[in-house]
Amino acid sequence: MVTVDLKKLGIRKGYRILDIGCGSGRHTCAAYGFEKVMAIGTDLSATELSAAKQRLQLHDKWGQNGGGGWGLTMADISALPFDDNFFDLVICSEVLEHIADDHQAAGEIIRVLKSGHNLAVSVPRFWPERICWALSKAYPQTDNGHIRIYRKENLIALLESFGTECWYSHYAHSLHTPYWWLKCLLGPDRSDLTTVNLYHRFLTWDIIKQPYLVAWIDKLLNPILGKSLVVYLRKEN
Repeated sequence: MVTVDLKKLGIRKGYRILDIGCGSGRHTCAAYGFEKVMAIGTDLSATELSAAKQRLQLHDKWGQNGGGGWGLTMADISALPFDDNFFDLVICSEVLEHIADDHQAAGEIIRVLKSGHNLAVSVPRFWPERICWALSKAYPQTDNGHIRIYRKENLIALLESFGTECWYSHYAHSLHTPYWWLKCLLGPDRSDLTTVNLYHRFLTWDIIKQPYLVAWIDKLLNPILGKSLVVYLRKEN
């Protein structure tokens, strides 16, 4: 499930791309598909990095890459182990809502990005996320905990305070919003709920098969129900 629209980011041959908080490698693998790029994923979880490694190795086995390279490293977003102005593109998807000092994290994200280059950040959208919090007190503590909810203008202001300028934004994953509402209503930690499990199977099927009709419905509903807010910015200096 790729949240960031990489086609909007002007990726060129030879780019070095950083995926911060890469998890199981969804965006790292998507970036690795572009011609001759070096795709680097970072995460604090050894389990997630192991899953990302397996996924990237499958891409190599099946020849689903652009002929470049990839790497993974355990790293804290608040203290990234890279030089200033090192990457041609930085992606940070569904991470900042977990971070206590989001100003420090935002500064690090932008520090390692080259001037004149693009950054893509996604977080849970304000109002669908707010409903999740209202439906379940346990939800913010689930999956490492969402400790804040961003309004669009606040997220952009945070990132622009470090010398970037937002040039585009959109919403994604509308079909995931009702799933999370249902999960929060019935119990976010429960795995014995038939309705929730069937919905999850549908979402998994959609990710794997990518049927055109479902993608069209998702796109149609994104402005209203999109679960994620995605912003695109350029580092000015």
